[in-house]
Formats: sequence, C-alpha cells, structure tokens
Amino acid sequence: MTKIDVVVREVGMRDGLQSIKFIMPTDKKLEWARRETEAGVTEIEVASFVPPKLLPQMADAAEVVRGALEIPGLTVSALVPNLKGAERAVEQGAHKLNCVMSVSEKHNQANVRRSVQESIDEFGRIVGFVRGLPSNRRPQMCAGLATSFGCTIEGDVPEAHVLTVVEKVAALGVDEMAIADTVGYGNPAQVRRIFSGARKIAGKLPIAAHFHDTRGLGLANVVAALDAGVTAFDASLGGFGGCPYAPGASGNVDMEDLVFMLESMGLKTGVDLARLLEVRKFIESVLPTDTFAGAVAVAGLPKNYRSAASRAAA
Repeated sequence: MTKIDVVVREVGMRDGLQSIKFIMPTDKKLEWARRETEAGVTEIEVASFVPPKLLPQMADAAEVVRGALEIPGLTVSALVPNLKGAERAVEQGAHKLNCVMSVSEKHNQANVRRSVQESIDEFGRIVGFVRGLPSNRRPQMCAGLATSFGCTIEGDVPEAHVLTVVEKVAALGVDEMAIADTVGYGNPAQVRRIFSGARKIAGKLPIAAHFHDTRGLGLANVVAALDAGVTAFDASLGGFGGCPYAPGASGNVDMEDLVFMLESMGLKTGVDLARLLEVRKFIESVLPTDTFAGAVAVAGLPKNYRSAASRAAA
C-alpha cells in the first residue's frame, strides 16, 4: 500500500451544500460519497447535525451518515455545533465528530449564539460524553476553530487570542484540531505564524487546515501550512461552499486543484486525479445551476502530469 504524505478531506457535502438553495437528493449525496471514495478520498464530512429549519439541506443528515457508513474504506465525519448534535451523530454511528466554534466573538454569537468561552465549555461537555461511551461506539473528536485568520464582522482576530483558544481546546483532550480561514482573510505569512505557534502548543495533537479561496490565496496558504508541518487539508469538489453566517465567504479550496498541486510537488495523496475529475462532472450534472471553481477542471491536466507515486516508482 502506498504511503500517504498528505491527507485531503472532502467537506463539500456539508460546507458546500449548506450554501446552496437546491436540496440535493439523499441518493445523489451518497453517490457522490461513493464515487469520491473510489477515487481515493478516504474522509468525507457528509452532513451536519443542525436543526433542519436552519439548514433544510441537512434534514437528511441521519440517513446520509447511515448510508455513507456502508461505503468501504470511508471515514464518515459529521459537523456538530453542540452536545445535542453530537448525541445525534453518535446515535447514527459517525466515525468522527467535527465540533466547530468561531474564534471571533461576534461571529460565534451569530453562528451558535454563544461566547467563545461558552463554546469551549460545550466542547468539554462533548468530550466528556464521548469519553463515557463504550470504546466500540466512541468516535474521534476534531475541534474546528473557525475565523482564525480574520472575521467579516470584527475584522482582525488577534493571533495571540487564536493561540489562547488553541491551548484551551487542546487541554480538553480532543483527538484532532482543525484551524480554519472561514472567510478567506488569511495570507501565507500569517498562516505560517499561526500554525507554527499552534503546533508548539498542541505538541503531538494532529492539526489540520481548512482554507477558503475567497481572495485567491487558498493554495498559497496550503503551501505555507505545509511549511509549518501540516499534513491534512480540507477541500471541496468544485471549490464551492461557504458559511451562511459569514457574508462573502464563498469558495473552499478546490479539491481537484489541491490534489494536482500536491501530487505535482511530489506529495502522495492517494487520490486518482483523473477519476476525481470524473466525480466533478457527476456533481455538475446534479447541480447544473451552480457555479464551480477550479482551474484544472477547465484547463485539463498537462501532458507532463504524473502522480507522485508514479514518479517515485520511475
């Protein structure tokens, strides 16, 4: 089995779909997950357990999780904003809980109606709940720190504040942390500083990155995070998505462009890029009225493209 250098995780089924009006049928969501897994993506955030009246797109979260669990080789993750959401996700058997809060006070209030400290306390309750489960029912816990590089409401988010939150959350005993540029404010120099500081604080705790390409710096920020030692990245097929409570936050890093860049750099992702581009065509056929981003899907693969694994074997 080929050793993976960098893990790419799909978040479009949650972060992408939550931002569009068309309700994708459950069977199409599961077909998306199946096809992308067959292309080599091993972790997909398939849904969020939030009230359906707030996000009708996620009304079928339980059914989607159950269906995704039947896909061989797929780690099924779900976003949960609170303990109630965590209980629902565990009930369905999700492999991983992505517990999300905003580092920006005003954005956190707009998103989950809590202060930052109240969300940290809620994380602690979720950790306690998960640790109290039998080992065979205990999902992994990832703490997601949104708006860590800036906020559409507050503007600057002090880096010292971000690192203080990192320290408090790491102390709770989570299994992983994801630091997110929810609104596309981050730049490579800032990314290097924050991830370098976070890794010093968190020690061996795995830290992933979640970038948006809102202002064209998504892939540059990925490279900066790689320089800081990050080896797991969120992305979205077709580059769509964004937070409903962060105006202008459209555009996750495009999954196809991310895989192309990493593989071209000699970093193995385990993803078959040609097959991934075929999955994109499937999603475009399901969502014909939505705009997709990404350069590789438009320009095509260059004639000299070879995957990192094939070049290493040559």
